[in-house]
Amino acid sequence: MARRPAQDTRAQRSREASSRPQPPAGQPPVSAEQVAAPSNRVLTVPNLISFARLLGVPLFLFLFLFLGPRADVAAIVVLAVGGTSDWVDGYAARRLQQVSRLGELLDPLADRLYILATLVAFTVREVVPWWFTAALLLRELVVAAALAGLRRYGYLGLPVHYLGKTATFVLLFAFPVLLLAHSVAATEDVAGAIGWALAWWGLVLYWAAGALYLVQAATLARAARQGGTAGAGPAQPGVLDSGREEVGR
Repeated sequence: MARRPAQDTRAQRSREASSRPQPPAGQPPVSAEQVAAPSNRVLTVPNLISFARLLGVPLFLFLFLFLGPRADVAAIVVLAVGGTSDWVDGYAARRLQQVSRLGELLDPLADRLYILATLVAFTVREVVPWWFTAALLLRELVVAAALAGLRRYGYLGLPVHYLGKTATFVLLFAFPVLLLAHSVAATEDVAGAIGWALAWWGLVLYWAAGALYLVQAATLARAARQGGTAGAGPAQPGVLDSGREEVGR
């Protein structure tokens, strides 16, 4: 019985070591610190994927707003591929061990641009009502204001919550379905019902995640004030709703 704690500790260490990513054959082992630490590399496979997603934003706007209904099918394809491929660059970063600081910025930037550009374009062409766009944008403004207040304590962001990541994915999946219902009359009933169900679900999750981020921000700010660390808090890298911390990008 006296030896069980030591045996449990050894077993736990063994499980942790076996769960770490293994390098390709012929390469030296990679430490946990090396796996977790992002690099300064720019030309990586995940970053190229993120760049391609970013290029899809102006392409979608050109097809949808400037070419009009005749290019709606192409716009649907661009929006579907760009919006629902959010997980690809993060998976590639994990799989290829190509975590980079630039990648941590590019992926959430692409998500934000897809959401904002789609909302504006959909509102202009009346795919969604203005109040739906306003509800999503208001959430962005509220959370941005909370983050701005948090930065005075030295925090650059908040840990990513799975709820925010889920909300972003649901919204990016809902948009092409709504566009399909708007553009193809034969799919209006079915696609419209599915698209709006996803859109409402995404909106509720988006605000729920925003509430969690506000609670986190208030907790950190209160702790910083009590500790007298205003302006000198530890920098906490992280981007809301991006999923970077979770997927190791």
